[in-house]
Amino acid sequence: MNKDIFVKLLQERRYKSVKDVLDVMNAVDIASLLGEFDDKELALAFRLIPKEKAADVFANMESSLQSVLVEALSEKELKEILNDLYMDDTVDLLEELPANLVTRILDASGPKERETINKLLNYPEDSAGSIMTTEYVDLKPYLTVGQALAHIKKTGIHKETIYTCYVIQQRKLLGIVSAKDLMTTDDNVLIEDIMETEIISVSTLTDKEDVAHQLRKYDLLALPVLDTDGLLVGIVTFDDAMDVMVEEATEDITKMAAVSPSEKTYFEVSAWEHAKRRIPWLLVLMFSSIITGTIITRYEDAFAAIPLLVSFIPMLMDTGGNCGSQSSTLIIRGIALNQVTFHDFFRVIWKEFRVSLIVGVVLAVSNGLRIYLTYQRAGMAVVIALSLVATVISAKLLGCILPMCAKKIGLDPALMASPLITTIVDASSIIIYFFIATKVFHL
Repeated sequence: MNKDIFVKLLQERRYKSVKDVLDVMNAVDIASLLGEFDDKELALAFRLIPKEKAADVFANMESSLQSVLVEALSEKELKEILNDLYMDDTVDLLEELPANLVTRILDASGPKERETINKLLNYPEDSAGSIMTTEYVDLKPYLTVGQALAHIKKTGIHKETIYTCYVIQQRKLLGIVSAKDLMTTDDNVLIEDIMETEIISVSTLTDKEDVAHQLRKYDLLALPVLDTDGLLVGIVTFDDAMDVMVEEATEDITKMAAVSPSEKTYFEVSAWEHAKRRIPWLLVLMFSSIITGTIITRYEDAFAAIPLLVSFIPMLMDTGGNCGSQSSTLIIRGIALNQVTFHDFFRVIWKEFRVSLIVGVVLAVSNGLRIYLTYQRAGMAVVIALSLVATVISAKLLGCILPMCAKKIGLDPALMASPLITTIVDASSIIIYFFIATKVFHL
């Protein structure tokens, strides 16, 4: 719906029309629409959302809008939303809010909810425990399918998902049963006779990125989370894993562009904050380019003897940077998807060497012929051709080696992306170029 029409309905106090519109809209679309309102309009519009949909809308809002609503809503309204929010969404909310609003939400929660929230908040930020929910369907092995379905009907409304049910005995996970199995099996069959006992699970301290990879790898809707004693404490659902993957991809993309990552959206970050996040990297890269300038000044005599040498420097540097970026991007992606590990080090080097040899020869022949036909100088054509082959090989090898080494020593491979690779390759390509030129022309 158009924002202007919506605001007009609010201003004219045609609340019945607003409610009718909100009633048929998707919760995600409502959250997106409310994101365009000012604080006063936001609070008014939110109060008109149907109660059964309000928690979903709230969970899909940006943290800044959630903060506004937490301040604007009454204790009763806040309690109603918290009662309908899933526990993992509540924890996510608390991690983003300032301390005074966190206190308000905890005060509005019941003792049992507060205990669960505090427990979840104590898990490391990047762990499975920090993104899991404690609201899952649990079944006993001695129940019949009919009894299990009755239990789901009674309690399922308050659970994050009912499509996967967990069979437990004294909190120990014995097996898993899908909703499909329950609905296609006779009512008198025991749960223990149809449950799947080969269970894929993670611990509370498993990295959340690894959890997301597990869900994707095995095509699961949810993954059980066990504590150090092997007891079931929660589950991670596919929607939370998707959020993790988006978060990690965003972080990698920003680092690959030499920008410090931020959890805020582009428009939530001020121009000053944007500049602060970019300046440090730009300063590092700018001063590191001094190395390239120093190398060039050492070969002033070569420039004086053959001025034409200068005109090919940008082409060599750009080609080397592009080749290095291609390799680093592919390797970083491979590492992120667990397709490439440090054990593949020499396999990757051998493959990239072969690729670089093919690419280097094609580029060398193309440029060598062009230079010879343009300048009628065979020596210059040979220098450029050889320099291109050597530059492409070194750039592609650096592009694959640096991200793998970064991962091995515990750094983010995304740090070894375009800007840094380009800076390193620029220096190496200049060294290669002038080394070959001085040997061929005896400078």
